[in-house]
Amino acid sequence: MANIYIKETKAKGRGVFTKRRLAAGTVVETAPVIVMSAEDRMQLDKTLLHDYIFEWEPDGVKMCCMALGIVSIFNHSYESNCEYFMNYEEETMQVVTIRDIDAGEELTINYNGDWDDKKKLWFEAV
Repeated sequence: MANIYIKETKAKGRGVFTKRRLAAGTVVETAPVIVMSAEDRMQLDKTLLHDYIFEWEPDGVKMCCMALGIVSIFNHSYESNCEYFMNYEEETMQVVTIRDIDAGEELTINYNGDWDDKKKLWFEAV
């Protein structure tokens, strides 16, 4: 999406922002993913990539994936303005706005999976 850009934030590192107002229900990105096994995940958990992979569980089979594009740059918020969805058949992730978002606002997702999940994360959330 041409109206999306990445910039440095004060507290969270790089983040994803919008140049124009986005209505609720806007697809921000549909990104292909690289699916990896549970064994691969154990290795990735020992690297910096641990913070950029997502759980991938088609039919309850625990794996992980690396989203290409900008999905892995979205910062976490317990009050996120976007939600992500897995398409196991097409091996993609889609980020969709869940409310209207103003120009210049940071786009965030909840790393717990559901936009309103308040479960404590593996790191101290800012």
